[in-house]
Amino acid sequence: MTTITSLDDYVGAVRSWDEDRAASQARLQCAAWAVAGAGWLCAIACAGALLLLMPLKRVEPFVVRVDGSTGIVDVVPVYAGHAPMDQAVTRYFLVHYITSCERFNLATAESDYEECGAFHSAKRNQFWYALWAPANPASPLNVHRDGSVVRVTVTSVTFFTRANGLTDLAQVRYRQAAQPGSGGAETVTHWIATVRYNYAAPATDARIRRWNPLGFRVDELVSEPEAEIQPTSPGEQAGGGRRAP
Repeated sequence: MTTITSLDDYVGAVRSWDEDRAASQARLQCAAWAVAGAGWLCAIACAGALLLLMPLKRVEPFVVRVDGSTGIVDVVPVYAGHAPMDQAVTRYFLVHYITSCERFNLATAESDYEECGAFHSAKRNQFWYALWAPANPASPLNVHRDGSVVRVTVTSVTFFTRANGLTDLAQVRYRQAAQPGSGGAETVTHWIATVRYNYAAPATDARIRRWNPLGFRVDELVSEPEAEIQPTSPGEQAGGGRRAP
């Protein structure tokens, strides 16, 4: 303990105490800034790490397959849209597409409309939307307002190789059976569809991928009757084909 014997000693002691207090405050302030700076550096580092990791965050759907006889479980490889497709696979998609998209049944019309859209390129989807618009007199919703039903059966699929070596063209012959809503006789007409197709990367949307897991795309389709049909009763042309650009 320091003994104060004069005014100068008292003033010196007060000055020393004030200097110690100021130095302590300065040390605390420096420590606080250091902690705050470290916190900001940590936050910036975390944000940078998240930005770097974002491209790696994606949903990878997969199919688990179980062998019915042996019980062996394996994961089916997911197609990425690069390897060439076997002709049998393309034939399946063409048959499925024509069967689903050229038929009409009011009970399944909405589902068929959405499923067909999963196989379309952007340009083809614009035509598809315009075709089904209620304001379009040629819309299937208007043509078959009387309750008529159209069934489709594919009879043959023929593939073509173009002069440049591309194998993206096919002709699909199919039969349309139109049943009038009034219960009249069924009319069968024969059609041929020329389809230009390709394979792209499968959609990331799980619903679209459920319908089209391999990225099959219809770019253009022209459907025409193979022979002029002479109707024998009113309303028998309800299942007429549609021409696409």
